[in-house]
Amino acid sequence: VQLVESGGGLVQPGGSLRLSCAASGSIFAINAMGWYRQTPGKQRELVALSTSGGSTNYADSVKDRFTISRDNAKNTVYLQMNSLKPEDTAVYYCNVRGTDTDYNYFGYWGQGTQVTVSS
Repeated sequence: VQLVESGGGLVQPGGSLRLSCAASGSIFAINAMGWYRQTPGKQRELVALSTSGGSTNYADSVKDRFTISRDNAKNTVYLQMNSLKPEDTAVYYCNVRGTDTDYNYFGYWGQGTQVTVSS
């Protein structure tokens, strides 16, 4: 299973960015797709999570500003980030958990994409 992220970059405070993460390979089913972020010297933290049952969870710091969505036909997860703040600056990683075609559970991370919020 491979994950390819895109959409990071430099944006001014108050601006918006949309991240994408496409999963491909020997996928039988995807259970959860999520976004995490990490800054130097800190642990990776959950930003948003979408489960196969349709539920979503957000970190308190991004509620009402970020929206996670999925295109199940394309095995792709998105993170729409609005009203960005300098403290949102981080490397963002997608994480996908599911079952492969051999019915083994898997969990993979994307390569990470830098988001920088600065004037």
